[in-house]
Amino acid sequence: MMSGLRLQHKMCLSTGAALLLCLWVSAAQSQTVYRVVDEQGNVTFTDNPDRGGETMTLAPLPSVSTSPVAASPRRQGHPGQPFMPYDHFAIEVPQAEASLRKDHTAVVVDVVPPLREDHRIQLLVNGEISQSALHSDAFWLAGLTTGQHQLQAELLDSGGRVQHRTDPVSIFIVD
Repeated sequence: MMSGLRLQHKMCLSTGAALLLCLWVSAAQSQTVYRVVDEQGNVTFTDNPDRGGETMTLAPLPSVSTSPVAASPRRQGHPGQPFMPYDHFAIEVPQAEASLRKDHTAVVVDVVPPLREDHRIQLLVNGEISQSALHSDAFWLAGLTTGQHQLQAELLDSGGRVQHRTDPVSIFIVD
């Protein structure tokens, strides 16, 4: 009776070891990357050995150990929340000193991180509000007269207060 239990125990251990070995081998295979070059010389990388190619040896990914930090409840953004500054707020298009046609002029403001739901941007031309505040980073200007104009954008918080202002960008409108 005792030898039957030992045999059963050994079989369980052997089966478990075989399963672990199979899992380890399949994990190692899934980490193999192949470099494939097509007829046009385009290089692609795949984990599919059927496509052929050269086996690549990849260095292990670096890891950083972290110490556990007590989780604090995360606040959701909503109107009235204190203003959080932006890392970048500038007119991206048109570029300074650009010469543009009269028709329509696109103005794109670069905002990082993206504009919060309760914030707006308004556009100024020559110091005057040209477009009312919108939850948008792109505007169209029409009807600018020939000559030099100065563009500026203002970022407004949920209360309509100016929180950021871009540097002025001078543009030239030509016929």
